Amino acid sequence: MTDVTEKDYLPLLQNNIKVMNDLNGFDVVIVCCSSSKQASFWQSRLEQGRGSVLPTDSIVLSVEEDWVGGAGNALGTLYAFQKAKALALSTLSINIEDDLIAGKISIGLFHTAGKGTRLAPLPGSENNNKPGVKLPSTIVVNQQQVPMTILEAVIKQTGCYAKSRKGRLSVFWGDQVFIPSAPVEYTVTHHVDILCSLGPMPTEQDWREKGLDKYGLIAQNSAGNAAQVEKVQHATAVQLLASLGEIQSVGASLGSFSLSHQILVALLAEFAAELSAKEGKLDSDPHLWMPMTLEKDSYLQLMAQKGISKDISSAHFDRIAQMMQGFERGELGLFGAVDVGLGVKWWDYGQLKLYQRNTRMMTENTPEADLLRSFLNLPEGVRQRESTIHPSVSVDKESCISSCILGSDSTCGGRVVNSVLSNVRCKYIDAVDCVLINVTAERIVAAPGSIIYNYVHPSAQNPTTSARAAEGAEAKNEKTEGSDPAAKRVKRDTPDGSHSKNEVRTSAGDVIVGVFQEDGSQVVLNSHAETDGGKVWDDRVHDNAHSFGEMYNLNAEVCPSKLQKLIAQLHDAAWENL
Repeated sequence: MTDVTEKDYLPLLQNNIKVMNDLNGFDVVIVCCSSSKQASFWQSRLEQGRGSVLPTDSIVLSVEEDWVGGAGNALGTLYAFQKAKALALSTLSINIEDDLIAGKISIGLFHTAGKGTRLAPLPGSENNNKPGVKLPSTIVVNQQQVPMTILEAVIKQTGCYAKSRKGRLSVFWGDQVFIPSAPVEYTVTHHVDILCSLGPMPTEQDWREKGLDKYGLIAQNSAGNAAQVEKVQHATAVQLLASLGEIQSVGASLGSFSLSHQILVALLAEFAAELSAKEGKLDSDPHLWMPMTLEKDSYLQLMAQKGISKDISSAHFDRIAQMMQGFERGELGLFGAVDVGLGVKWWDYGQLKLYQRNTRMMTENTPEADLLRSFLNLPEGVRQRESTIHPSVSVDKESCISSCILGSDSTCGGRVVNSVLSNVRCKYIDAVDCVLINVTAERIVAAPGSIIYNYVHPSAQNPTTSARAAEGAEAKNEKTEGSDPAAKRVKRDTPDGSHSKNEVRTSAGDVIVGVFQEDGSQVVLNSHAETDGGKVWDDRVHDNAHSFGEMYNLNAEVCPSKLQKLIAQLHDAAWENL
């Protein structure tokens, strides 16, 4: 048998993207948010965006996880479903649980909570609305072209499973886009199924070389039944999975799962006390799937590795076992795998370096880059859309540009080389190997590896707000000219040899974002492509006046819906000023 190559996967990958672009999505979309203001934002945004990333007749239900300390993704899923059910009853007089049990609808639930520390400072620029971080593509929302967000990309992508999941609740995470290299239509065979990339059971050497001891893994036997283990060596996995019988395939779990209405109802009943009191914290892998699929001794052994006492693990295992004793399985098995294929394309936007890498991939001439551009609505052979580019601006054939205005009669020249631009407006540009999203300035000079995001240069702002636009830059002002941190990077010559106080200029790897406040002022946050925001969350790095954590706290009471409108107005006003 010959090895399967990437070329062999392409037809399925391309077909699956077509299914996604056709918007064959869920009948009901539930978004679980970390605040009521974010829930309000996504309710409006997704309703107005129906027909662009989700079907025109989808029901949108955005709810807040108002659970002190967080519920974990297991209790969080059940709680979000309960709140969405109540919301649908009160606003639409629709009982989504009854419709799910009747097999009339499919439901997709999307978890978006979390600070996005490793993606910092981009979520801060979205006023803590992590799933609202923009991608270099535009969609129609409220009859206007606007940047697509990470969450909208995830909703569009995961909708490919909706057709196979009538009567089921599907659960996804809001920062990862994946394109399966296996068919997305399938016949449901288990009450719980989980997405994973399955391959033959590896040898001990292959297990080590592939680093499988670092992942949550799904193992499947010849009957199609599966079990889950977490971060174990090969010998330990074989021991723990002995009760499964001969293991036919093993693969890394993507974490996303779907539930039959029967198991959903059973879980809601079992954890009714916790849901009513909003107490406890349970995650799906260690607290549901592992006790459901492993022998007790194996479960206790794994939980001990997590530092959980035997008494606690034993009591929880017995609780799940008792629940399952009264559960009527019918013709379905309990726990199974849905294979996404060994050639799956997985685009993670949860870290700054991955956001940059997956965005810049759009400039490449590879099969995977072709798939990404197709998913982001750039037709084959097209790298520019809905943009006005002055004839004096040279743009190479690799760069991807959407909804931009570049160059002017008054400022001739400029270039865009191997870069990704979306919603950029400027009179002069020199951009090389960089990412620019939602930027308005008279002049932009962006060095390789840099990112400028959600930024309005102070020279283009209204004078009453521009004075505060560079808050916190005083430390740098002593050494460099101007009041804006973004204008104080180490300068490099532009092709026309000029420098200007009206330009935003970066050095290699610089990250510059604007964070707007409700009074219209802009705080500038600086970082670097190699900076891990999670590791420096509480530190004031790159001469910022605030740490990323402090900015998160300052954003706590901001309303994303109001800011979205205000930011658009400020960009428009700035461009008019120019």
